[in-house]
Amino acid sequence: MAKDTSPVASITSADVARLAGVSRATVSFVLNDTEGHRVGESTRARVLAAAEQLGYVPNATARSLRAGRSNLVLMPTSASALGRLVSDWVDDLHSELDRRGYTAVMHAGRFKDPVKAARAWAELRPVAVLALDGDRVTAQAAEVMRRAGVRGLLAFSAQPVAGFHTVRFDHSDIGAVATQHLIQQGRTKIGVVMPRERGLDAFAAPRLAGAQRIAARQMVTVTAMELDYNRESATAVARGWMRSGVDGIFAYNDEYAALLMHALRAQGISVPEDIAVVGCDDLVLSALQEPPLSTVALDLPSAAVIARALHELIEKGSTAEVRGIWPVLLQRQSS
Repeated sequence: MAKDTSPVASITSADVARLAGVSRATVSFVLNDTEGHRVGESTRARVLAAAEQLGYVPNATARSLRAGRSNLVLMPTSASALGRLVSDWVDDLHSELDRRGYTAVMHAGRFKDPVKAARAWAELRPVAVLALDGDRVTAQAAEVMRRAGVRGLLAFSAQPVAGFHTVRFDHSDIGAVATQHLIQQGRTKIGVVMPRERGLDAFAAPRLAGAQRIAARQMVTVTAMELDYNRESATAVARGWMRSGVDGIFAYNDEYAALLMHALRAQGISVPEDIAVVGCDDLVLSALQEPPLSTVALDLPSAAVIARALHELIEKGSTAEVRGIWPVLLQRQSS
């Protein structure tokens, strides 16, 4: 017998209302948790049970049309570019936004033109856009989104961006802090890891620039070291250590640093005696390395503060200044 592949009729709020024995308006009040409409607990329980039984999922687009705006907060970024530390922070932010009635959605599209990116984001009609990689947004992009009805625009960026509420985050500061520490430990030939992983160049390039800025003030050289996140690539770097003369490495983040330290040890190279290594993010694994890894921690504003700022931008069009993200060097035995 041929399998029936015809589309299944979608469950509607009318189906939920019939099963619960209430009006569609009551279903809407319960499932949208509408303020100002009190529904008895027994009625609420019947509606929720009926929705669960039928597998009903509210239509966010229809709800947005009724409300005159969406509850979608768009976060353009690449998941691979976040790193574990920021990923955990983003999880907290999702929870804080959800508590305020917003739905946060990651958008991993890649656009070289910021205006084209803004148009793609605006097509989804979010109520707000939070740009974690704010160095790529522009005033023109902000205008495109404003005209599409996006109410809240917030960007983490090294410099203020017209049209966006900007939270300062300059990746060059990370490279500068790591390099200054290595110089203070007597290192004069410093390698800076440049990950080949797609999406990380936007963060790696300014970190390298920060290292070069500090090195230029002293008798120190900085060399960019391209690295794939695999054992073969790390082994190749370790084998070329003697030839390179590098005596200190800023390894982009803790994951690359751990990979590189294992490869160095396998080649008989001692850390920190032969070469000092510094990572970034202060992941749990950093303190568990042998030797424990020095790292640059990021002092982030709380997810609750960012969620509140977005809510105020959406509701009022303005919010108080939010403190930036600052790097803090945590010295351990690898340097």
